[in-house]
Amino acid sequence: MLGTVAGRHKSPHRGSSVEFAEYRKYVPGDDTRRLDWRAYARSDRFYIKEFEAETNLRAYLVVDTSGSMAFSSGDGMTKLDYAKRLASSIAYLTLQGGDAIGMTRCNEAGNLSLPARRNPSHLEAIFDVLADSEPSGTTSLAETLHEVAEKVRQRALIIIISDFFCPPNELKDALQHLHFNKHDIATFHLLDPLELGFEFDRPQRFVDLEGNETIIADPNSIADRYHAALNQYLEQTRKNCHDCNADYQRVVTNTPYDEVLTKFLTARLPKKR
Repeated sequence: MLGTVAGRHKSPHRGSSVEFAEYRKYVPGDDTRRLDWRAYARSDRFYIKEFEAETNLRAYLVVDTSGSMAFSSGDGMTKLDYAKRLASSIAYLTLQGGDAIGMTRCNEAGNLSLPARRNPSHLEAIFDVLADSEPSGTTSLAETLHEVAEKVRQRALIIIISDFFCPPNELKDALQHLHFNKHDIATFHLLDPLELGFEFDRPQRFVDLEGNETIIADPNSIADRYHAALNQYLEQTRKNCHDCNADYQRVVTNTPYDEVLTKFLTARLPKKR
């Protein structure tokens, strides 16, 4: 990314450093001081030398604390509990790497934000905010992402942990805003096993955790329509992330979170050429 303090990783962006990365063809407007004259002597063509930029990372966690994050299929761990574990682990790993981490938690009641800092004591502040977070109200995820896009001026890694219970077109607009501002985006889409399986053996009373609306229905009579709507929603959410060049991780909350993090970090390792 961009900054003045070196973290323990290489940026995916090109810059100026001592480690050569690759050649590329010269295009009008390039700095002529970076022309490789030896390559020109051999090929009679102009080439620019590019180098790896070793710079510090700035990461921002966006944690959804709306009412739907209170859902649990009975194992005691809600989607918000799972989100807290993921966010805490990412914050710890980021600071251990010498990089800066900030956080925003969002719901209808308003956002609470911590700026990105790299000092070890900042981790305790993040843990305190997560520990005090309770699910409530309707989601304000799209509005929060627009706010983050405006407030975070430097290119950063924006990590979104949510069940994405918001209109898909609003989510896409917010992701596009982040992408337009050159941010790197990673998303963790949290889903409870019961939301995916929809396995019930008797009529149920379904309660909207964000609006308190109640519906009594026989799951067997609506299961096919439910799964069709669910699959359409999941595919649209995945496509929205893909269209904005965002990493998309669909996470079922009975999956050990260390496995989720390992998969996420491994996928972001530089690809060998």
